[in-house]
Amino acid sequence: MAFEKVLSVAFKDEGGHNLDKYLSRDGYAGARKALKDFDPKEVSAHVKDANLRGRGGAGFPAGMKWSFVPETDKPKYLCVNADESEPGTFKDRQIMAYDLSRTMLTGN
Repeated sequence: MAFEKVLSVAFKDEGGHNLDKYLSRDGYAGARKALKDFDPKEVSAHVKDANLRGRGGAGFPAGMKWSFVPETDKPKYLCVNADESEPGTFKDRQIMAYDLSRTMLTGN
């Protein structure tokens, strides 16, 4: 059975870890569409309907997690946790390590 390399598709590309290269492959196209075409409640509804799940060991539904954010006019911030303390999240270490080694080798 063949698997599509979704998360590591850019590993083989020279400079694949750079923002410019990512943007040249339509990186952030979904984020741009969400910001342009939908209000925050609509984005959350789409994420819930798609049943998107986190990459952590529990695979918690992202739309459900987003529904816990209180409605307010104050700014909202995204915190990304790169903790590898769960066995199910160890896979992320390989992605981060590869990107870091490419950065260190190329200086980009």
